[in-house]
Amino acid sequence: MYPILFHVPYFGIPITTFGVMMVLGFLAAYWLTARRMSELGLDTELASSLLLWCMVGGVVGSKLYYAVDTVIRGENASVLAAFFSRGGMTWYGGFFGGLACGIAGCRVNGLRVLTFANAVAPGLAVGQALGRVGCFLVGDDYGRPTDVAWGLAFPEGSPPVDVPVHPTMLYEVAWLVPIAWLLWRRRDASPLLIGEYLMANGAGRAVIEHWRVNERVALGLSEAQWIGVALVVVGAAGWALARAGKVSEAA
Repeated sequence: MYPILFHVPYFGIPITTFGVMMVLGFLAAYWLTARRMSELGLDTELASSLLLWCMVGGVVGSKLYYAVDTVIRGENASVLAAFFSRGGMTWYGGFFGGLACGIAGCRVNGLRVLTFANAVAPGLAVGQALGRVGCFLVGDDYGRPTDVAWGLAFPEGSPPVDVPVHPTMLYEVAWLVPIAWLLWRRRDASPLLIGEYLMANGAGRAVIEHWRVNERVALGLSEAQWIGVALVVVGAAGWALARAGKVSEAA
C-alpha cells in the first residue's frame, strides 16, 4: 500500500515501511519486556541484550527458512543465492531462529530460559502485530481473492493489483492485539505465559491460513498450519505441566 516511506537524501537509499514497523516492533517488545523484568527484580539491561540476540537470530532464521524452502520447491537453485536475495522473510523461520538465539543468549547471560520467555511473551505478540502492519503497508502476505465488503485490491506495484483479496495480515493484527493485552493482564496469574502465547499464536495462524494462498502439503493443511498446530500442542502441554507444578522457571 505504501512500501517506501522515503529515500535518504543524497544516497537514495529507500527506507521501507516494513523496515520501520520491524524497528517499532522491536522497540515495543523491548519496552514491555524491560518493564516485566523490572517487576521481577531482574536487570533490565538484559532485555535489550537478549532481544538483540533474538532479533539477529530472527532475521537469519527467517531468511534461511525461506532459502531452504524455495530450493526444496525448485524455485531457487542455490540456498546461498536465495538467502542473500532481496525478498523472502518467513515468520516461522524468524520465530525458530529467534528462539534458538534467545536460548543461547540466556545461557551466556546466566538467565533462566523460561523466566525470559515468560517475560517476553506479551512483547512478542505486540511486535508480531506491528510486523503484520508492515506486511500490509508493503502489500505482502495477502489472502485469496474474495468478494467480501472488506476485500482489498492493492495498488500498482503490489500484487494483486485489480483483484480484491482477504487482508489476512490485518486479520492477524486483529487477533494479536487482544492476545497481547490478555497476556499482559495475565503475566502474574499464568502458570506459563509463553505457553499461552504459543497456543494463541498457533491457533490464530492455523485459522487465518485458511484464507491464504499457500500450498496445502498434507491433509488439506499448509505448512504454516501444521506448524501452528504443533505450537498449540507444545504450548498446551507446557502449560498443563506448569500448572501441575512439573515445569518451573528453573528450565
